[in-house]
Amino acid sequence: MAPENPLLAPSELPYRLPDFAAITDEHYLPAFEQGMAEQRAEVEAILESGPPTFANTIEALELSGQTLARVSRVFFSRAGAHTTPRIEEVRAAVAPMLAAHADSISLDPRLFARIAALHAQRDELGLDPESHRLLERHHTDAVRAGAELADADKERLRELNAELSSLSTTFSARLLAGANAAAVHVGDVARLDGLSPGAISAAAAAATARGYGSGYLITLVLPTGQPVLEALTDRGLREEIHRASIGRGATGDENDTRDVVLRLAALRAERAGLLGHPSHAAYVIEDNTAGSVDAVASMLADLVPAAMANADVEAAELAEAAGHPIEPWDWAFYAEQVRRERYEVDAAALRPYLELERVLQHGVLHAAEELYGIRFQERHDLPTYHPDVRFWEVSDSDGTPLGLYGGDYFARESKRGGAWMNALVPQSGLLGTRPVVMNTLNISKPAEGEPALLTIDEVRTLFHEFGHALHGLFSAVRYPTFSGTSVPRDFVEFPSQVNEMWLERPEILARYARHHLTGEPLPAELLERLLASRSYGEGFRTTEYLAASLLDQAWHTLGADDAVDDVLTFEAEALRKAGIAHPLVPPRYRSTYFNHVFAGGYSAGYYSYIWSEVLDADTVEWFEENGGLRRANGDHFRRTLLSRGGAVDAMDAYRAFRGRDPEIRPLLVRRNLA
Repeated sequence: MAPENPLLAPSELPYRLPDFAAITDEHYLPAFEQGMAEQRAEVEAILESGPPTFANTIEALELSGQTLARVSRVFFSRAGAHTTPRIEEVRAAVAPMLAAHADSISLDPRLFARIAALHAQRDELGLDPESHRLLERHHTDAVRAGAELADADKERLRELNAELSSLSTTFSARLLAGANAAAVHVGDVARLDGLSPGAISAAAAAATARGYGSGYLITLVLPTGQPVLEALTDRGLREEIHRASIGRGATGDENDTRDVVLRLAALRAERAGLLGHPSHAAYVIEDNTAGSVDAVASMLADLVPAAMANADVEAAELAEAAGHPIEPWDWAFYAEQVRRERYEVDAAALRPYLELERVLQHGVLHAAEELYGIRFQERHDLPTYHPDVRFWEVSDSDGTPLGLYGGDYFARESKRGGAWMNALVPQSGLLGTRPVVMNTLNISKPAEGEPALLTIDEVRTLFHEFGHALHGLFSAVRYPTFSGTSVPRDFVEFPSQVNEMWLERPEILARYARHHLTGEPLPAELLERLLASRSYGEGFRTTEYLAASLLDQAWHTLGADDAVDDVLTFEAEALRKAGIAHPLVPPRYRSTYFNHVFAGGYSAGYYSYIWSEVLDADTVEWFEENGGLRRANGDHFRRTLLSRGGAVDAMDAYRAFRGRDPEIRPLLVRRNLA
C-alpha cells in the first residue's frame, strides 16, 4: 500500500509546519485533486444546511477548503523557491483546474443567493465588527468575481479565468528559464576587475554549479539593473550584462514571453469589460485604497517631471565624471564613483561590514526584539525543502509562542528571481493556527567556508521583507480571509517599507555593521557619510520605478477593443506618452520580464510601492517624533495596525495608528521631489 499523502491532514509538527521531509513531488497533484473535491463537498453541504445564517454560510465558507489551502500554500512556496521539472508539470496542470474550481464556487447562483440574503440584512444580524466586515467581504468578492452575470457571460468568464491562470504560469516558467539562459559566462578573470574577491568566488561557484568546466558566471537578478554593474571596470562586459538583462523575454526562442504578454493584456481587458469595468486597472484599483485609475494616474503624473529633471541632473554629473557621454550600462558604475568622491563612500568597502549572519541576527532580528519585545530561537530540528532554509521559533514578550519565521536567503537555479514573503500557515483564531511565515531572497551564495557579504541594497531588502514577515507574525484576527498581509495591494507594502527605517538607525547599524574578520565597527565617519549619501541617486531610482509603474498602468488601462500588435513598440510609445522615456534610465522592469504584473499579484498595482511610501514616510516621521526605537512605539504600531490584517479598513487602521490622514510632504522630501 502506498504511504499516506502527508498533505491531506494537518501536520503534527510544531505550528503545523509542513513536513517537507515526507512530502515528495508526486504528492502534490493528488492532494490538489482531493482538496478540490473536499471543498466542493463542503460547499454542497452549506447549500443543503437550511435557511442561511452567518454560521452555516459565511463562517462555514471560512472553514471550507482547508486541505486545498494547505497544499496550495506548500506547493506554490516550493514552486517559487525550489522548483523541479515535475513541479513545473504539476503547476501547468493545476493552474486551470484551480481557476475552474474557484469559479465553481464564486459563480454558483445558489451560494450567492445565500450570501446576498445575509448581506441584505447584515445590519440586523447582531454581528461583531470583524464578522460584519467578513460578510461584506464575501459579498463584494462574489460580485467582483461575476456572481451577478448572466449564464452565458459566466461561461465566458470561466474560459477567461482558466486561460489567464495558465498564461501566468507560462510567463513565470519562461522567465525563469530565460533568466538562467541569459546568465553571462566569463572565461578570463581579468574581465571581472572591480569585483570583490568574494563576488568573484561566488561567480566561480555559480559557474561550477551550472556545469561549466571553468570560468565565472554572472547570474541575473530580476530587475533591469544588475548589481555588478556598479563595480565592473570592463565597459564591454558591462554592456553585455546590461543587454542580457533587458533582452530577457524578447529572445525569439522558446523563452520569449511577448506572445504571453499580449494575450494576458487582451484577456484581462476582456474580462474587465465582462465585469462592467472599462479596463483591468479600473477593476483592480476600485478595490484598493487608491479607489480609481484617475487617482493613481494623477499621483504618478505629478511625480514624473521632478523625477526626470533630477535624473537629467544626475546624468550630466555622470557624463562629466566619465569624461564622455554615458550609456545605460555606465550609469551604476559612474554613479558609484561620484558617490565615492562626493561622500567618500565606497560600496565595495562597505561589504566587509555587512555579513549576512550578523546583519540578520544583530540587525533585522535585534531591531524587532527591541521594538516589539519578541524573541527568536533558531530551530535546527525542523524539516526544510532545501538545506539553505532555516527556521526560528518566535515568542512574545511574555514568553507566549507566537509562530515560526523561516528564511531562504540564497539564489539558486531552481528559484525565481526577486524577494518575497509568504505564509506557510496563516494565523486564524477560527482555525486555531499560529503563523508560519517565510522570507525568500536571492543573495549570491558564497563559496564553501566564505562569508556572505551583502550590498547595502541587499541589507535593505532583508529589512523590507522582514517587515512583511512581522505583518504575518503579528496577525491577531479570527477569520483566515483577513490574516496577516491580506490587505489591499496598495497598502501591503507600507509596513514592510516602514521596517526599512531600522537599517539606518545608528543604534542598530552599530550592532550589525562590523567587519566580518576583525569585528571592528563601521568607522563613525564612514557611517556619517553613508547616511549623508542616502538621498544620492533618487532621480534615477524614482524615474526607473515610475517608468515601470506607468508601463503597468499602460498595459492594464487598455480596453477590450484596444489592439496591440508589438510589445516593444507599445512599451516605447507608452513611456513616451507618459513623459518618462529617459534614454539612460530604462524601466525597473520591462514588459517581457515584468514578473510582478504578468505572473505575480501586482497587475495594475505596481504603483502600490510609492502609494504605500506616502504612508511609510509619514510613519517614519511619527517614529522619529516619538523617540524612535521604543517599545511603546512598537506596541502602538503593532496593536493599531500590524495585528489587524484585513479585519478593519486599511485607512481606518492607519488613522487609528497615526491619529490623522497621511501627508505626502515627508515622501516628497525623502525623494527630493519637494
